[in-house]
Amino acid sequence: MAKEFLGIVLFLVLSICLSCSALAASPPKKPPNWAELQAEKQQILAPLAERWNAMSPQRKSMWLGIAEKYPAMPAEEQGKVQQRMARWVKLSQEDRRTVREGYKDIQKLPPEKKQDLRQQWDEYKKLPEEERRKLGSSTSKPKPAAAPATPLPPAAGPAK
Repeated sequence: MAKEFLGIVLFLVLSICLSCSALAASPPKKPPNWAELQAEKQQILAPLAERWNAMSPQRKSMWLGIAEKYPAMPAEEQGKVQQRMARWVKLSQEDRRTVREGYKDIQKLPPEKKQDLRQQWDEYKKLPEEERRKLGSSTSKPKPAAAPATPLPPAAGPAK
């Protein structure tokens, strides 16, 4: 579960970064409901279909920003986006809240702390898959309501 949170936090960080330019460039207007989305955007955002109409306008705008940039992403990045969207919608509302809080906590850190975490994350990514699995299974997994886990920050560059 900690690995999923980590992946989702990384995805959120990138998502927000990618969508900021889209949000800043467009005038404020109500995002479309699912039926009003273009077929291409529906295909890209398919994992979110069931929850789309219940999302806040801000969340819809964020996802639309990702969908705008999606066609230009390398195939590997597109695959990561799809996997992370699918994992995101499977999380409970409480788990999604915990991930968002972890992201906010990371954003409050001073730049040097963020850099330290980024370096730790880069080192973790270099480990063989088997060793990462061992680390993931050996870490304690606190219950989100009791003590939200603080995930690592994203690696430099786009991470889908």
